[in-house]
Amino acid sequence: MDFFETIMFPFKWLVSVIMVGFHEGLSAIGLPEASGWTWTLSIIGLVLVIRAALIPVFVKQIKAQRGMQLLQPDLKKLQDKYKGKTDQLSRQAMAQEQMAMYKKHGTNPFSACLPMLIQMPFFFALFQVLSGISSAKTQGKGIGAMSQEQVVQFDESSIFGAPLSAALLHGGATNVAVVVLSILMILAMTASQFITQKQIMAKNMSEEAMASPFMRQQKMMLYILPLVFGVGGINFPIGVLIYWTTTNLWTMGQQFFVIRRMPTPGSPAAKALAERRAAKGLPTLSILTGKKDEAADAAAAAAVIEAKGQRIQPQRKNRKKK
Repeated sequence: MDFFETIMFPFKWLVSVIMVGFHEGLSAIGLPEASGWTWTLSIIGLVLVIRAALIPVFVKQIKAQRGMQLLQPDLKKLQDKYKGKTDQLSRQAMAQEQMAMYKKHGTNPFSACLPMLIQMPFFFALFQVLSGISSAKTQGKGIGAMSQEQVVQFDESSIFGAPLSAALLHGGATNVAVVVLSILMILAMTASQFITQKQIMAKNMSEEAMASPFMRQQKMMLYILPLVFGVGGINFPIGVLIYWTTTNLWTMGQQFFVIRRMPTPGSPAAKALAERRAAKGLPTLSILTGKKDEAADAAAAAAVIEAKGQRIQPQRKNRKKK
């Protein structure tokens, strides 16, 4: 067993344990053990377990992102302070001040990658489990927590005539069902990923973030990442495509909820939320704490009145009676 296999072994075991647990549970309520739909629902159950376990991480990610948004003015001042200074000491001092700023506010620029980084080992583990089904069947052994009998069941199971262990690039091109289902799921996988990123950029980014140089990279990634996953999808077994499509749909729904209920400060979604709450007479909520924000209420109310074309008449304090 090589170094990579040693690292991936516990993830492969955990992934297979969850799948087998769902499979046995579904079989106990009457679904056929050897049915591809039973195994498909087991893969979807795996997604639900992993993504539910990542919710606390996702909440921390959102708070860290909000903190980064609030830090943008200070970061801009810091960049202006060291603008034009390219010597090593200045670069080091700027980096130290940035790190101190991140530490003070409990955030960092890499927080957005955390859920993806945590999920990737499970994705690779599932890929190894499903890709190794056929060879494990040939060798007459199990894989992870899957018994040899379950390996045989999975290898022989299919949905719409497409084996769950088949991949488009690896022998699946001769099976019309594999070709059609793979293409449809790759399109669904890439489309859901594109829509998720597009709605973030269109509704959940402040004007400062949209004007930053980092935004150019984001726009490039908007088109590059779906393309990469789309091309890579021809290597994925049908079972992996089911996993990745399901997790992308979860992400899309999760982002829709966040954009509507916990938008980025200064974004179009945040302004829309403030207007909705003000129109209903509800207090404005702090983006970071989720609690009533007294300071933001007046600004939100003024924005609604201004949007309706009304003017707020100034009132003189301590006005004397005639």
